Amino acid sequence: MARLRRKACIALFLFTLFIFGTMMGLRTLKPPGDDFSDLAPGLELLPMFAGKVDRRSVSRGTTASPGQARPAGSITKAILSNSGPEGTIFYDVHIFYYSWYGNPQMDGKYIHWDHLLVPHWDPKIASSYPRGRHMPPEDIGASFYPDINPYSSRDPDVLESHMEQIGASAAGVLVLSWYPPGLADDDGEPAEDLVPALLDAAYRHNLKVAFHLQPYRGRNDQSVHDNIKYIIDRYGDHGAFYKFTTSTGKSLPLFYIYDSYLTPPEAWSEFLTPTGSHSVRDSAYDSIFIALIVEERHKHDILASGFDGMYTFFASNGFSFGSSHQNWKAVKSFCDGNNLLFIPSVGPGYIDTSIRPWNNHNTRNRVNGRYYETALQAALNVRPEIVTITSFNEWHEGTQIERAMPKKTVTRVYLDYQPHGPDHYLELTRRWAEQFNKEKEQWLM
Repeated sequence: MARLRRKACIALFLFTLFIFGTMMGLRTLKPPGDDFSDLAPGLELLPMFAGKVDRRSVSRGTTASPGQARPAGSITKAILSNSGPEGTIFYDVHIFYYSWYGNPQMDGKYIHWDHLLVPHWDPKIASSYPRGRHMPPEDIGASFYPDINPYSSRDPDVLESHMEQIGASAAGVLVLSWYPPGLADDDGEPAEDLVPALLDAAYRHNLKVAFHLQPYRGRNDQSVHDNIKYIIDRYGDHGAFYKFTTSTGKSLPLFYIYDSYLTPPEAWSEFLTPTGSHSVRDSAYDSIFIALIVEERHKHDILASGFDGMYTFFASNGFSFGSSHQNWKAVKSFCDGNNLLFIPSVGPGYIDTSIRPWNNHNTRNRVNGRYYETALQAALNVRPEIVTITSFNEWHEGTQIERAMPKKTVTRVYLDYQPHGPDHYLELTRRWAEQFNKEKEQWLM
């Protein structure tokens, strides 16, 4: 009998120990938070475990050849958010912005809204499509119609509305499409003189401004060096001028270089590596330089050139190697191994048939916001340092998240955001930016 009682006591003790251990284990699990994965079917939400992440520094002391890793720096925390009039904004969410629009009230004519119909490069295909220009205000070079009508980028009220909308989206850095003084794209007019007003408007909303250097005739490593010097000398002390804090504690301007692949790596390296003939490194004009990755081979060229990172820009998933969500994990791994920033670009959709009527195969339907949410989730899944949004107001390519309105004319029916309201994509962006930064805190613990 005593033996049976002893066995019963031992069994009871082991059972109690099991229950206690189970309860303690359950206490260590975090309750589920706001789940964003239901917005993007087929994409798994990142595991929210507290793993240390090596926040990459920008190495200046050595020149890396293709495939050679650069040394990683120590972990530092930069200011990633701030409070603006529209609520919290995040400086690791960047949004591409265009100041190339004009109308008769402010500019004496329409600029960009009357965009040329771009002919296909194959004359046989081109002959099957219409030619000419759009005729605003009823017929504009876009598939959506702006809520504030075809505006001028010079209108102070428009600038104020744009800063308010960007603040509402929670994006903290406006990435301005920029040409040197006196230069513009083929359909536009010079607009560099607008930069001071844009910086002032951004400053009123606690936003920052970075520069997106566009290609122009004769652009090369030396002319870009001159452009960087001009921008920093002229705007570097402005309160809205964006600077990125590296993991070595340096606070440096950050520049995106569009179509960077047009200049060969050996030319870029003269400007971007410490031993280059006109190196910017460790000078008053040292900066973070981000190149565009289009083809897979570009990642090796970007490394050899001396760039500090790469971005994907295009909002059409599958259009290029770089813009294809399925490739982002591999690109991020390459960047991590070579001490480069990987900055994926996401967009709400893509449709440029109003200016390239032959390009329907690259159209990406918005699906009432689900395409955008899927792209945002794909970006979150690779744990980037920064994410770029294409775009705030590139109306020609239908990537805008700016407010749009329903519009029907005698000859056209424009797309719109219905059944949602004009702020739909601003609200989606804010929701995601908050989730991005919430999860980022977990990654960096």
